[in-house]
This record gives sequence, C-alpha cells and structure tokens, in this order.
Amino acid sequence: MSLISPLLGAVSGPAIARGTSFLKDKLGKPVFRTGVTIVDDPHRVRGLGSSPFDDEGVANRPWNLIDDGVLTTWLLNTASARQLGLVPTGHASRGSAGPAGVGPSNLTLLPGHLDQAGLMADAGSGVLVTSMFGPSLNSNTGDWSVGCAGFWFEKGELAYPVTEITVAGNLIDIFARLIPGSDLEFRGAANAPSILVDGLAVAGK
Repeated sequence: MSLISPLLGAVSGPAIARGTSFLKDKLGKPVFRTGVTIVDDPHRVRGLGSSPFDDEGVANRPWNLIDDGVLTTWLLNTASARQLGLVPTGHASRGSAGPAGVGPSNLTLLPGHLDQAGLMADAGSGVLVTSMFGPSLNSNTGDWSVGCAGFWFEKGELAYPVTEITVAGNLIDIFARLIPGSDLEFRGAANAPSILVDGLAVAGK
C-alpha cells in the first residue's frame, strides 16, 4: 500500500479544488492498466474502517475508485464538493482538531493472477522491496522516489539483500504499468497484494 497511498492524495477533493494533483485531468480516464480495480468499501463486515456514514454524517457507500483501470471519482467532503460543484461522496475524515479532510474507509487493491514468486519469475531480475522509508513526491507532476530495502533477485530467485537504495519514477507511468499479484491478505483498513512494476530507476550500492 505504500505505492498506492499517493493515489489517495492525488484524487482528494481538496487537492483537485486547489489544482495541485498530477491526476487532476484524469477523472473518467484510464489511470491503471485494464483489469486493475481498487475498492473502497465502508460497509465491509468487520472492516477496521467500516461505518454507515463519514465524519460529517454523510451516508457512504462502496466505491470502485479505480474500475478496470479507470478513475471513477474524487474523494469529496462537503467543502470540496461545494467548491467543485459536485455531490459529497461520503469520504470526510476528521482528526482530533480542525476541519474535516478526506480519506478512504476500507481500501483494497483487488488481486491479480500470479503470486509473488510468479511475479518475480515473470520479471526475471530486479528488487524485491520489503520496506520503504522517506518517500518524496511532487504532487503536481507525480515524480516520486523512496528509500528501500529488500532483496535483489535473478532469474526469479533471491540472490542477496540490499539496503539504503533509492527507487524512483513517475507515478503516472508507474500506475499505468502496475501488475497486482494474487497474494492478497487482509491485515488492516488498507490492503494490497504484491505488486510488480517495471522500468523504475534504482540507485545505491
């Protein structure tokens, strides 16, 4: 989900109203490859983010934020919906103080067909990322980089550990090429299987 979380900021109503999102012109257009679906379901049974309404009392419902690769909606609270001339989507999220922002409830990247081993075999060689730290994002362009640790693999097999490397790319390109794996596990309010992305810049010793 570390790779999917920048999507949430890019489709938030406040960011769209300010014009500070790299996806501001992508509503109703393909953002991911065909077959990729990201669901936000506030009514999932025993979901950690489940609720019948958002933090402004607006009734919510399940959304396919990404439906077969296509961006279908912004995340709107009442203020951003009013600014954009749209209807609130039930995504208001309020902290302990201050006005309501926006956020998802139970977010899930639906699984694909290959497990992690299958994705690695398909890639041949690359980095199996096991942790990310210190992400950097240009919200206007989608240029993104993050510190990583994990394992280098060759011919689909783990070769040696790597640490203190940087992975970088543009999220518009990353999302368009992203392939979800089949190993989805539900551990919290936001869940995703393993993810394969090609063509990223990798730097470090």
